[in-house]
This record gives sequence, structure tokens and C-alpha cells, in this order.
Amino acid sequence: MSEPTVSAAESPFPRAGEENLRRDEAADRSSAISVSSYQVHVDLSRAAAEGATTFGVTTVVKLSFDAAAGASSVPFLDYIGVSVESLQINGEDIALEEAVGAARILLPGLRDGANTVQISSTSKYSRSGEGLHRFVDPSDGQVYLYTQFEAADSRRVFPVCEQPDLKARFRFAITGPESWQLRSNSPEISREHVPGEAAGLDGVGLVRVDFAETEPMSSYITALLAGPYHLETGRWRDIDLAVLCRAALAEHLDAEEILTITVQGLEFFHEEFAYGYPWGRGPGGEAKYDQVFVPEYNLGAMENPGLVTFTEAYVFDTAATEAQHEQRANTILHEMAHMWFGDLVTMRWWDDLWLKESFADYMGTFAVDEATDFDTAWVAFANSRKGWAYVQDQLPTTHPIVADIPDLEAADQNFDGITYAKGASVLKQLAAFAGREDFREASRRYFSRHAFGNAQLEDFLSILEEVTGKDMRAWATAWLQTSGIPVLSTELTDSGVAIRQTGLDPATGEQVARPHVIEVGLYELNGDGELALTQSVPVELSSDAPDGLTEVPALRLTESDRPRLILPNEKDLTYAKLSLDAESVAAALSYPIAHPLARATVWASLWSMTRDAELSAERFVQAVSRLGLQIPEVAVAGTLLRQANMACERFTPAHARPALEAQFASRLAEFLTEVDGGDVQLAAARTLALISRRNDSQLDLLASLLDGGAADHGISGLKVDEELRWAFLQALSAHGRVGKDQLDAELASRTTARAKIAHRLALAAQPDPKVKEGAFRQALAGTDEQGQELSNDHLTAVVDGFMADTSPGAALTGDYVVEYFTALQDIWSQMTQGQATRVVRGLFPGSEALGDAEPASHPVALLATRWLDLHDDAPSALRRIVIEERDHLLRALRAQAAAG
Repeated sequence: MSEPTVSAAESPFPRAGEENLRRDEAADRSSAISVSSYQVHVDLSRAAAEGATTFGVTTVVKLSFDAAAGASSVPFLDYIGVSVESLQINGEDIALEEAVGAARILLPGLRDGANTVQISSTSKYSRSGEGLHRFVDPSDGQVYLYTQFEAADSRRVFPVCEQPDLKARFRFAITGPESWQLRSNSPEISREHVPGEAAGLDGVGLVRVDFAETEPMSSYITALLAGPYHLETGRWRDIDLAVLCRAALAEHLDAEEILTITVQGLEFFHEEFAYGYPWGRGPGGEAKYDQVFVPEYNLGAMENPGLVTFTEAYVFDTAATEAQHEQRANTILHEMAHMWFGDLVTMRWWDDLWLKESFADYMGTFAVDEATDFDTAWVAFANSRKGWAYVQDQLPTTHPIVADIPDLEAADQNFDGITYAKGASVLKQLAAFAGREDFREASRRYFSRHAFGNAQLEDFLSILEEVTGKDMRAWATAWLQTSGIPVLSTELTDSGVAIRQTGLDPATGEQVARPHVIEVGLYELNGDGELALTQSVPVELSSDAPDGLTEVPALRLTESDRPRLILPNEKDLTYAKLSLDAESVAAALSYPIAHPLARATVWASLWSMTRDAELSAERFVQAVSRLGLQIPEVAVAGTLLRQANMACERFTPAHARPALEAQFASRLAEFLTEVDGGDVQLAAARTLALISRRNDSQLDLLASLLDGGAADHGISGLKVDEELRWAFLQALSAHGRVGKDQLDAELASRTTARAKIAHRLALAAQPDPKVKEGAFRQALAGTDEQGQELSNDHLTAVVDGFMADTSPGAALTGDYVVEYFTALQDIWSQMTQGQATRVVRGLFPGSEALGDAEPASHPVALLATRWLDLHDDAPSALRRIVIEERDHLLRALRAQAAAG
């Protein structure tokens, strides 16, 4: 037997240590091999031991090799572990020093036809949320583990062909403490005691649990779970339902609501897709659908078949608004839609990531609206979700919905607002264009035809054409294969109203016109002082309309002095930025809008105008203060409050910023006294805490609320729970109003996972040069003050705390700007991509004041431009972040310049 390998950056063969798998390499590999199955045994017997960092893995891969396929290189497995102890191919030992690199395991000597590869290795627990994440609960010391593999992190646990088109059947086994929940994608089929005790758990024995073999699936949706999770169960038809969370959160787990949403979703999707839930089934046909809420999660959720994981932020241990409950329902149904879109039928490569994410985003919202009791799903989508897409689509790095993804780093960066929210918005338009019934039928045929396989854009378009009889290629070219936002504007003509469509593809510089099926609405002031719908006219905008102008003769304006608003995207059917006419803007800034969806759509347009420097930040903030706080849908009101806070921080000139922030903070404080509890009051309190990290005008109020003095200020119904307490303390700490001793005492009074993260942010926010120096060093290294690796959430807390700088001219953090740019490549090379992204984005100085310079001549903009000019060979994902952050900064500076 050969000696164990060392995971140094050695290169026994070309690209042996290269983690960034290229698309051409993946295609080359899949041309030569197919994988029938993996058997993976993970030994977690020492997972609970103090300071545990590694675990053992045994992997058996059965694959077929076709030498005649002409692959340009010897096939390999992907593996980013600590070491490989043995490698056998068809029973023969392979020299490790020649076949094992830091990221790949070469498979020399494969024979034509069937092969068996067996590997013994040691893997590392993750603290970044990538791979097998290990979390120690500060409240009780218990250890929890879960996996997160998308896009390419199953290779951090076991050797694998890490690409979506090499689907295989997986059979997992876990050895772990007998008292723990041990789970995987499929049901447990056997459990046997094994010798020994679980390290770190006195008197707890060990078991080996084997799970049923899965249906064919891609590696990125495999999953493992281990720990003393609290369990709640249910059942729907032949599917066992489970909801799990940390034991410390058990009292807050509203499993009944979660299971209700789950059942509603399963009933809806079974009918909608006419294809039964295909996952988590054992040998007897029994099925399971586990949903687990896990700590320190990088995402909102992940669609692992049979074992869906969610951020435990969805376990509401502090006050939660109706919007938070609805968002959780949306996420539950988004992941459930993935059981079909993405899991059952998967993209061949990450270019077609939209084939799962756009569909799941659209279907999740659609299912919430159709199948649950929540009634503002499309309202939240119009105002918030699409806003994400509009921002992303105006960046220099925008891309078509069907993107060009040459490698895994690019894939990681493309889980963005275009792939999710723009794609979902365009699918909503597609449903209007193709017809709802035809869209449903196309989806059903898609699943039936490509079940357990891989597909690409062409496959879906062929089925759409088959069902609708329409030319979908032209539609796809216009919508899916071009970049940029269409702009719809209203114009008054001799015959009434016309809609003009303009659009520029920033990637090509060419004008792009897209087909739209829309409605145009006319709103006029009613007797209640609201803008109410008086007419709605369906319109088809052709991609070849002369000058992009389409008359709407059926829409007639009355001759009156009443304020009116023309909405060229009534019902929010299409994806477009709205350029409202001046009279409509004036009406929207002055009067409430009666209908929730129109209200959300118009406010989204006003925010776009603010970002485009067409509406001053001051006018936007004042409108939110007067009208936004009166909006009953907290999904919209909360979004507007966050946008107003950003408008103050980034889009307001430096000389006007303190006064506007104080005015806004005063209005929020006043609003707290005007209502007796409720979701919007809570949203206002949260926003007040955020703005108070910069503005000190309401610190006395926050300190009084911490001491239980709400009644002294005329505030009732506001519960200052753990979340709000720490938010207030963070603001006070940023201004030096509380010190380390008080923060430590607060943590000692209730040591929870939330408190530990919040405490770290509050400490890093203190206005002390030594504190800022320490926080900056921790952020660059990804380690705490003792040199221990920071978890993902704690790293973000350090970064956010450091960036809370209340000193004049941001002097405490300004001295680090040059060093930030100098350190970028080291950050990228020394951390995982997920951790590095947190640091690079989080530390970018994006809240700068314009001063006397032109936006492009601002010192930070010049530093970013110079870095990009000097580092054209830097990893493309790193360059993309710097390009995007520079663009956000320039947009803010242009808005400041326009406001004077």
C-alpha cells in the first residue's frame, strides 16, 4: 500500500491541482466515460469530538470507459480533500504520487467497458458552508453537520465526476452516533451497531446506517445530514414528511405551518406537472420528503431530492412579519418545484442554469399564489424580486438568461438576479405569450420526455413549438439570448396613448426589440384620495413595430384636472423598466395607489428612476416617509424602507446626507408611535436600527427602548426581542455609546448562535482605530483574533462591523482602501470562492461621497479601474465582482452629482 498523499499544490499530472473545471474538460470527460453508480461511506464517529476537523470516506465508483471516443486526456475524478490513502482501479493499486493531485485523481489504465474504482480518503469539515459543514451550537455545545454541494462541492466530501451531465445512482452510508439523526436523499434501509463509542459523547454508541440507492441524479444535489436535530413528522399519500432543526430552536419551529405549505405544494405540483414526486423512494416504493433548517447556511435553500435544506433564519425565533412567512412559503415551493425542474430534468452544463432556477423562481411564486392562503406573492415579486433583476441587468457584467459559462468559477457567479429573477419574469411573460394551458402542457411533456436525463434550451423550445404551433426561436432569441432591459414609456398622441419600446443590448451595443403581451392601465384619483384603476386595455407589442411605437386607441384619457397615472405594465405581465410620464410620476409621488400589484409595480419604477438619477434620493425618501409607511403589504413597505435607507447612504450628496438621514430617522421614530404593533412597525424599527449605524439622531431613543422605555416615548406594541436588541446595540456600538463590557454582558445573558454573530458585528463596529485594524486583519485572513477559522456568518459579521464607520469622512476605514485593492488576489487565492466573495464584496468602499471630483475621477473609482487594468489575468470571477462594485459606486456618484 502506498503512503498517504499530501494535499499540497503538487502537480503529478497537468492541472492536478486545478479546482476550476472548464466546460471543455467536462465535455471531454463525458464523451469518454459514463458513471453507473457511487457507493460512499462517510465515517462521522469522531464528529462530536472537540476540535474535530476531518473524517474518513470510502468511495466505490462503477463506470464505463470508451477508449474509441477519443478523449483528449486521461479521465479523472474531482476531489478536494486532505489526503488519499489508497486508490485501486479494477483491483489494482495505483501509485498515489502519480495519480493524486490537490483537486483531481487521475484514472490511468481504464479498460474498455465496465470499471470499478475504489478510493479511501480523508476529507475536511467545512466552516464556509461549502461541502460538509460542521457547526457547534454555542447554547448547548451540540454538534450539527449538513452538506451543501451546489455548484461543485460534493468533491469536498468524496471523489466524484463533478458535472451535471454525468448522472449516476448513489448509495450512501454513514457511521455516526446512535443518538443522532443520520439522513441522506433516500430512506434508511438498514441500521447496525458497530464497535466503539462516539467521540465527544459519553456513553453514546455508534451505528452504521445504509440508505437506499437513489434514482439517477447529478452529484451537486446529493446530501448528507447528521446531528441531534429535533424532528417533526407528517405524511401525504405515500410520502413521509419530516421537518428538522437544531434542538435549541425546537420551541420556535412552527412545523404545522411548514407541513401545511408542503402538502399544498405537493398537491399543486402533482396536478400541474402530471408526474408524481420521483425522489426519496426506498426499495418497497416508500418515499420521503425531509426539510431541514440548518445553521450558517450560505443560501436560502437547496433542492436536494428527499433532503431539502433551508437556512434556519426561516425558523422564526424572533418576531416575523407576514412577508417573512410568505417568503418562507415561496422558498419551500421554489425548492419543491426543483424536484422536477432541475432534479428530474437537469441542464447539461451550467450555461442552462436558467432551465432550473428561472423555472423554480416562477413556479414557486405561482404556486404560493395558486395553492396557499398567501395573497401577495406576485406583489412581492413585482416590487422586490424583479428589482434584483433590474439592478443586475444594468451592470456591465450583465448576460443573457442563457449565459456563456466556460468554467465552474463563472457558474458560481451566475447564481444571480438574471438567472433567477429576470428568468422568472420572462417566464411569466412566456406564459402570457404562449397561453397558460399550453405552457402547462409543454412542461408536462418536457418532464415525461427527459425524466432522469439532461436537457438544454433547444429541447424545451421544441416542445413549446410542438404544443403552441408558434415560432419559439424568435421569441427565445429576443428574450433568452440577448442582454439588457426593455424600456416601456407612454406617449400622448392625437389619438390618445401610445407605448414606445426601446432597448439596448449592452453586450453588443445593438438595439433590441422584444415581443410583449401586456395590459395598459389608467389610474385616476377617486373620492377616497387614491389613484384607482378606471381602464385596462390588453396590448401586444410587436418586436418590429415602426419606431417601437404601438398605439393604444382603446385607452381614452378624460378631459379633467384630476391627477392620473398611466401604467404600461398593468398586472406586471412583462419584464421591462417603466419610464413613466411626468404627470404619472407626480401623481405617484403624491397619492396612494389603491391596487396592491399596481402599487408594487409603480414603486419599483420610482426606485429605478432614483438609481438612474432621474429622481432625487431626497424626493424618493420623502415619498417613502409619507406614502410608503402607509402601504399595508409589508413585503412592499419593508422593501421601500430598505431602499430609502440605501438612498440616504449612497445616492445623497455628502452635504445633504446628515440632514436627510436625520429627517428619515425622525419619521421612522414618529411612525413607531402611530401604530400599535404590526408588521410595518417592526420593519420601521429594523430600518431605524440600520440607519442609526450611521446617524446618531435617534440613539437616545434606541438606548431607552433597550431599557424598556417604549411607553415613555408613546410607543406600544413593539417587542424589543433578541434581534432588535442586537440591532440597537450595534448602532450604539458604532457610535461608541456602548463598550465591550456591555456587549459581552449581553452575550453572556443569552448565548445563542444569533447572539454570537451579532456580538461579533457589534464589537467590530466600535469607533476605535485598534478595533478597526483588528477587524480588517481578521477579514483579510478569514480568522478570528485567536487565529481560528471564521465561519461564513462570522466572517460576514466582521466585515459588516468594520464597514460601520461613523468617524468624520469615514477616516477610520478610509486608510485601508489602498490595502484592500492590494490584497484582492491574495484573498481570492487563500479562501474558498464563497468566503472570498463575502470579503471582496463586503469590503469594497461603495458608500463614498462624491466631493469635488467627477464620478469617474473619484479616487476609489480610479483605484478600481487601475486594479482592473493591471490585473486582466486575474480570475474572471474576481474581476467580475470588482467591475460590478465599481459600477454600483459610479451609479451612486452620478446620482449625487445630479442632485447637486
